[in-house]
Amino acid sequence: MKKILIKLVRMYQKYISAGTPKSCRYHPTCSAYMIDAITYHGAFKGTIMGLGRILRCHPFIKGGIDYVPKKFTLRRNKSEEYPGPY
Repeated sequence: MKKILIKLVRMYQKYISAGTPKSCRYHPTCSAYMIDAITYHGAFKGTIMGLGRILRCHPFIKGGIDYVPKKFTLRRNKSEEYPGPY
């Protein structure tokens, strides 16, 4: 299931996101965050975390660095500590 979800996100990155102007307020982008979350936390929790990140990405938010946290949460990872390679 993880591979299918990651492939869907990669297709989005290649065919949809590539044709639109850069507008993501976070680093890494929401789609990259989704891939990292699915890879690190599994298909279900990773998808929930990715969708939560997409809902947090709106014009009234400051944005900034927001890596996938080591522990499952729907809140923003305020530390700039990268959890490491997956």
